[in-house]
Amino acid sequence: MNEQLFETLEFNKIIDQLKSQAATYVGKEFAAELKPANDIKTVNNMQAETDEARQILRLNMDIPLGGITDIRTSVKRSIIGGVLKAEECLDVSNTLYAVRRLKKFFEQLEEHLPILKGLGEQLVALRDLETSINSCIDDNGHMMDSASVKLRDIRSSIRSNESRVRDKLDNYTKTKSKMLSDAIITIRNERYVLPVKQEYRGAVGGIVHDQSTSGATLFMEPQAVVDLNNGLQEARAKEKQEVDRILRQLSGDIAANETALLENVRILAQIDFITARGKLGGRMHAAMPVMNNSGTIKMNQVRHPLIPTEEVVPNDVELGRDYTSIVITGPNTGGKTVTLKTIGLCTLMAQSGLQIPADDGCEMAVFDTVFADIGDEQSIEQSLSTFSSHMTNIVSILNQVGPNSLVLFDELGAGTDPQEGAALAMSILDDVMACGARVVATTHYPELKAYGFNRDNVINASVEFDVASLKPTYRLLIGVPGRSNAFEISRRLGLSESVINEAKNQIGTDSKSVENMIASLEQSKRQAESTYEKAHDVLLESEKLHDDLKKAWKQFEDKREALYKKAEEKAEKALQKAREEAETIVDEIRNMKTDAQLKDHEWIEAKKMLEEAQPDLSSKKSDTSKKETGPKQQLQPGDEVKLLSANQNGTIIEKVNAKEYLVQVGIMKVKVKRNDLQLVQQQPKVTEKPMATVKGSSYHVKTELDLRGERYEDALEQLEKYLDDALLAGYSTVSIIHGKGTGALRKGVNDAARKHSRVSSARPGKAGEGGSGVTVLELT
Repeated sequence: MNEQLFETLEFNKIIDQLKSQAATYVGKEFAAELKPANDIKTVNNMQAETDEARQILRLNMDIPLGGITDIRTSVKRSIIGGVLKAEECLDVSNTLYAVRRLKKFFEQLEEHLPILKGLGEQLVALRDLETSINSCIDDNGHMMDSASVKLRDIRSSIRSNESRVRDKLDNYTKTKSKMLSDAIITIRNERYVLPVKQEYRGAVGGIVHDQSTSGATLFMEPQAVVDLNNGLQEARAKEKQEVDRILRQLSGDIAANETALLENVRILAQIDFITARGKLGGRMHAAMPVMNNSGTIKMNQVRHPLIPTEEVVPNDVELGRDYTSIVITGPNTGGKTVTLKTIGLCTLMAQSGLQIPADDGCEMAVFDTVFADIGDEQSIEQSLSTFSSHMTNIVSILNQVGPNSLVLFDELGAGTDPQEGAALAMSILDDVMACGARVVATTHYPELKAYGFNRDNVINASVEFDVASLKPTYRLLIGVPGRSNAFEISRRLGLSESVINEAKNQIGTDSKSVENMIASLEQSKRQAESTYEKAHDVLLESEKLHDDLKKAWKQFEDKREALYKKAEEKAEKALQKAREEAETIVDEIRNMKTDAQLKDHEWIEAKKMLEEAQPDLSSKKSDTSKKETGPKQQLQPGDEVKLLSANQNGTIIEKVNAKEYLVQVGIMKVKVKRNDLQLVQQQPKVTEKPMATVKGSSYHVKTELDLRGERYEDALEQLEKYLDDALLAGYSTVSIIHGKGTGALRKGVNDAARKHSRVSSARPGKAGEGGSGVTVLELT
């Protein structure tokens, strides 16, 4: 992959956007050097890095990258004995402070982010060096008095001398102000002087250090302050020597930590680079692609990365599974070239560790090489026509193309005789496909529409054009070749019907048949999309009805339970009252003085009979319905049964266990105990037929289901529906996000997976998949 390819596909503009997301100069350097990798292990690692940064950003957390400076030059200069400036030492200190903040940030992250956490652990916090620098240099880069005892004494002496000099000169400004141009004290050649008028030079006396432009004012150092100024200069010289000594010492400390400092800079730059990739992915609303080595590309609702979101039209693109080549036809300015560049640019981005602007569930291939022949390459300097220039580029591609290449041809065979150009285009496509490469080509030639039908592993595609508005819709239609629409456009623009009819008579029968076939395909595709939308609306309405029925059923059961409880309490009170009255009567009879004496065991037996007269209220539900007599019949899936407690008929779906069955009642599935079921009609056994799975290009299901925050029962119901949708979409692996929590939802997901006939295995997520908060299901 060369620079010309990056310029053709505008990959350099992506790099510019990436650099703008970096927070440091060294991070921008890393971004500027980014190139696509062709090793899948490297690409997967880069994608995992970017995804970890996106995870942090999704939590609205900012990775602290402030204060980082490129200190590599300063460190290398200190190694060869150079004395660093105070500002350079301060940059080292600020960078070390940034290292400590980053280490603390990654240590406190709760999410499992092994790559970024690992980089954070590699950072070395040189606290002693940071403290040494901060104790000598303040935040503004000035050497502090406390840097050493000697420096503090010298600066104290300087301030004392300055005060004495100023006092002397202040006396001159007060007593001899008429001799001065201004009653001020100024500095010339680092010595305090007075602005003396030329005519009073002799009266003041001393040394002249400067004069005004006009010569009317002399800047003089009076003789009385010469010795004081000399002392001040000596103190300042000592101050400079002491400051140089301290900076030399700090420079030596920095040189001694060369390895750790340079490694810190490299790691900080890498963290900034990874963060910039995550920020760019967030700004593009991009998704992490699943990379493969099989040459398969599948992008759902992909958008060109450089077109504004409000203007771009998303499309579905698939290549490498059912077909290895796509031939796109359609009118000019319809979006063919944009589609071509989108495929190529997203491939380069994915192989560079960048997420692509598409929906979740996209797949991208890692190609050894990507070739593109796009745009008008006419060269006046080389005396090459458009056709010659294109053909030169194509010859170069044919000499280098291999089985793991992606080739993009724009207007293949254009710029020459249409018949010869079409023949060349078909021959070139055959040659590239024979190598096993993946090919996407755009063309105007009608012959290539038939080419897509007559070749294996080739499919036609087109960009849609709205004849009513005379504007392209930029929608990519896979499986439908493009129409010229020349007659319809001419009619809309006012060309007479007679001219159009005469033109139709001029074209051959084969061309008419092809155009009619294309029109039929377009109509069929539109009808299929319309039918899908209606079916989707019916599905939503059915789901709503299902939810309403579930709520109504729950309300019914709650009300029934309340009535049972109320009846039980009422019966209990009545029985208690009867018991008390009976005991009172018995006591009265016993106390009566009669000849008829009752024995104690007779009273006890009577009381026992009274207790046994109480009904068994706990079995009220089963008593309210008629039960089957005799031995219970075995129920099989498909048998029609009656729910005794609900007085409703249903159908057996499956046997849950020895005592429970799953029964379909209307649109609801309920678990019912065997005691509550009565066989109505037994279903004759039928031979099961395999069910075909229908996959649609516009039927999109995410490869993961997030159940966090859902009630247990609702979560399992969503899981059941999601598995049906995933099987319908043809997924082999899906991820169920249930979080860690108490583990109840995880257990429920695993139980449901074991019972599902199409789930072959269930395992916890790996480190990069979410860990124990995710269960990965393999579907068959």
